[in-house]
Amino acid sequence: MLGFLLRLLPFWVREPLFIVVGAVFGVRLVHLALRDGAWVPAGIGAVFLVFTAVRVHTVVRALRARRNPGPSAPADGTTTAAPAPTHAQAQTHAPTARRPTPSAPEKEPNAWAQAFAAVAVFAALGAAVWLGPRLQPSENDSTPQAASCSGGEGEKLPSAYAKHPEAVTGDELCKALNVSDLARLLGTPAETATVASGTSNTAPLTDGKVAQPEAEVQFDTYTVNVSATYNKLSIAQYVNLMKYGEETDVKTLVVLGRPAVLASDHTMKIEINLGSGGSGGPVEQGPPARTLSVAFDAKDRGGYFDITVWSATGALPDDSALLGIAEKILPTLPERSV
Repeated sequence: MLGFLLRLLPFWVREPLFIVVGAVFGVRLVHLALRDGAWVPAGIGAVFLVFTAVRVHTVVRALRARRNPGPSAPADGTTTAAPAPTHAQAQTHAPTARRPTPSAPEKEPNAWAQAFAAVAVFAALGAAVWLGPRLQPSENDSTPQAASCSGGEGEKLPSAYAKHPEAVTGDELCKALNVSDLARLLGTPAETATVASGTSNTAPLTDGKVAQPEAEVQFDTYTVNVSATYNKLSIAQYVNLMKYGEETDVKTLVVLGRPAVLASDHTMKIEINLGSGGSGGPVEQGPPARTLSVAFDAKDRGGYFDITVWSATGALPDDSALLGIAEKILPTLPERSV
């Protein structure tokens, strides 16, 4: 099919294409053969070059024929004289019909222009084939895409959020937490978020009366959880309660002009068996976690944000990472009047 289509092309388009293709493939195959020491590519390249030489010879002959369109002289240099008219022919005076004047020959297209156009078209096609995969995004690109927060705009909020109109939702917390430089703040700038989620929950042991939205973003190294508890517990009272809990390395400080506290604790590890019976293992102590709790306002009138970081290996980032996350995301949360 391809050969039939090539035969339909004009001579001054088809032959330059053959010459360019044969020259490129021939030189490339010979180069590879000399570099790798293989004789098979050298033979194929030689065939391409011979094919190209034949085509070049054909084009040269055609060009010479166009320049010298008249009949060529005999090889021995002699000329052939026209036969002399006979006596009968000389005495004949019969009128002859007047021949019509031949029309001017149509001007043929320029051969060099056709050849140049053919080479230009072939070069454009080759450039498109070569650059196409580079300009288009590859389907096999293994670069992981950052996780995005699932849309929660249409979810029905618990009744506790009606009692606290100033409360943010889990979706708003997720969008504030899942920022592009969160990995840099954690000290792992090369990582990409694998999971990002937000839920509009209520605080446990409150009979669903206290709003407690939360969001979580997971990386290969660390997991970050942010929650907001809309109760009347102040940071000062929270620090006093820590004396009776298992928190360690407690440190009070001020973040964004608000009272805050840093503390360490262990997460919980729960194993659930989805096999027959659906039984699970006992609740175990998980890896350690570091939490920064920041009051909603400078007057510490109740309620706070919790920013918690942990890892499966038990490693924790510096406290400066928690402070950087708080200073990055807390000012971006929407403020609503009570």
